[in-house]
Amino acid sequence: MLADLLDRLLGLPTSGVYTVIGVLAAVENIFPPVPADTAVGIGAFLSVGGRISAWSIFWITWVANVTTAALVYAVARTAGRGFFRGKLGGKLLSPAGMARIEALYARHGTWAIFFSRFIPAVRAIVPPFAGIAGLGAVRALVPMAAASAIWYGTITYLAATVVKNVEQIGRLVSGLNRGAAVLLAVVAAIVVFVAVRARRAKLDRAGDDR
Repeated sequence: MLADLLDRLLGLPTSGVYTVIGVLAAVENIFPPVPADTAVGIGAFLSVGGRISAWSIFWITWVANVTTAALVYAVARTAGRGFFRGKLGGKLLSPAGMARIEALYARHGTWAIFFSRFIPAVRAIVPPFAGIAGLGAVRALVPMAAASAIWYGTITYLAATVVKNVEQIGRLVSGLNRGAAVLLAVVAAIVVFVAVRARRAKLDRAGDDR
């Protein structure tokens, strides 16, 4: 697949390479299975020959990805809650489920969004859930944009400076995905641990007051 995608990109003019990568980065927020990370890595890898610019790859990818994430968030914030109050939406997400999402985002919204945007399988559901939960635009979009910049910046930099052949791009992306998943698991464990400790301390203080 990597060689095929590379051949397709090599057969395009410079503007075509930028367009394909930008479209894939944008569509990822709507249809997660698209190989956006791999395409960005290949695009950055091609910059070594000087035909295209790694900086352009990064900026096009980042702007396209953040733009569609913001659009999905805006649609979910204006129409999402009404949909899930309906008959079909209520079956997909119960009022209790909606309340749990709202509570989660109200308490950990900014950091939850930031870290979740590093996980490809989870990344696409973050904008709509933030919108449905009614999270403010700044609290929702700033961590999305920051995480996207770090993620695609890392892929672009490593693919343009470290990768020696196209086969290594797949290993690079897979390694980053695994690392991000481990990081998210560690952060989640720390959050749970801190929350449990805080709750126990609160209960102990309440017992001492009696």
